[in-house]
Amino acid sequence: MNRETDILSQQAAAEAPIAVRFAAFAAGLEHDAIPPEIRTRAAHHMLDAAGIALASSRYDFAHKMLAGMQALGGGGHGVPVLGLPARMSPRDAATMNGFLCHGLDYDDTHIAGVVHPTASVFPAVLSAAAMVGASGREMLTAYVIGVEATARIGACARSAFHQVGFHPTGIVGVFGCTLAAGRLLGLNAAQMEQAQGLALSMASGSMQFLEDGAWNKRFHPGWAAQCGITAATLAREGFVGASAPYDGRFGLFNIYGGKFTDWIDLGAITAGLGSVWELLATGIKPYPVCHLTHAAIDAALALRGKVKLDRIESIEVLVPHQAFPVICEPEANKKRPASDYDAKFSLHYLVAAALVTGRLTLDELEPEFFTDPEILALTDKVSYADYPDSPFPKAYSGAVIIRLKDGREVSHFEPVNRGAGDRPIPNPEIVTKFRENAAGWAGPERVAAMQASLLALDDAASAADALAPFCGV
Repeated sequence: MNRETDILSQQAAAEAPIAVRFAAFAAGLEHDAIPPEIRTRAAHHMLDAAGIALASSRYDFAHKMLAGMQALGGGGHGVPVLGLPARMSPRDAATMNGFLCHGLDYDDTHIAGVVHPTASVFPAVLSAAAMVGASGREMLTAYVIGVEATARIGACARSAFHQVGFHPTGIVGVFGCTLAAGRLLGLNAAQMEQAQGLALSMASGSMQFLEDGAWNKRFHPGWAAQCGITAATLAREGFVGASAPYDGRFGLFNIYGGKFTDWIDLGAITAGLGSVWELLATGIKPYPVCHLTHAAIDAALALRGKVKLDRIESIEVLVPHQAFPVICEPEANKKRPASDYDAKFSLHYLVAAALVTGRLTLDELEPEFFTDPEILALTDKVSYADYPDSPFPKAYSGAVIIRLKDGREVSHFEPVNRGAGDRPIPNPEIVTKFRENAAGWAGPERVAAMQASLLALDDAASAADALAPFCGV
């Protein structure tokens, strides 16, 4: 192919429908085309998610979810559940594993997409790999495909989905999971197109949980994973899916964008696909709470030693206005969290808790903390406003301005949150986080074996064997 023909071919690819472009990428990406540093980072993201799943397995919500899934007749099959003594059908295992990976809201976030890719894609490829007996290399390649698609679809929405009450992980993750599962199930490009059309009718996820701290959000990544497996399997058998699932008249962006469709930028959705890796723009969480609050938490912790709490008159917290519906409103609810999940999405509470305790861990999400009179008294002093000139959604800025009773003022600004592309959490810190999350589930020797096994996934002859140490049976 001469240079002129190559340029024409690239132009035709860029002008093809979005579903066609994603289908070609998912069916055609070669493992060796993924740079080694991306493959290494991918394994660390999966390690992070697996550690969170193990930590989630110790909570009551995990056991109630498992009981409900088993009551549907999903037990006794070949795919293991992370951290729990159960095996299930591929779709049920994907649902359960996604629930666990997202159970503590501690999993990674693609910053610009405001979407949690690994919590849905990892369970999808774990189940799909078990279905076909895939190697670790094949599973890792499929995982990267799923993350890249999920991140790009979320990013071009530019937070429009959140504004109208949809949880992007649920409605976007299904497409990434479909492409990832399709890769492992051997779909060709034409079948990948059909699978994306089917995924459109399965995309779901409401933000209504914010009103009462319900458990719905925990369910969304697993739902996306099992829907992705379903869509890919149906397409492989010849089931016909809708055309133009992204930009059609009733496609994803038109029906889920609501009155904010003018925010959506489809121009860059596949720009650099296969050469610009969105995995690097996917942040690992340092705190087990909504990622939109992290910079403000860091700002509060930076100020803690500079003020005496009993001298505080008021606390103003600045975050991007796009985050207001998620972490600031309705303000009465945010000032009195009724559950751990309420607390995870309350900017007011989290800043106050950080100032009082000097940390923000899973402990501060327990009732003894979110009902603590001292913390609640400080929560009442918190107000919020827009962060000026924030680079959102490229970063989740945050600032805390404390006004003291004597008229003095102290402040700290975090323009770019830890975990954003410009401030990535390094791989050794991801390993430390994994060990902390896994420590309550297994002893040091088994934790070390789990870590070594998953980080060597790229060289594993069997993906199932590489994940076996994480399973409760």
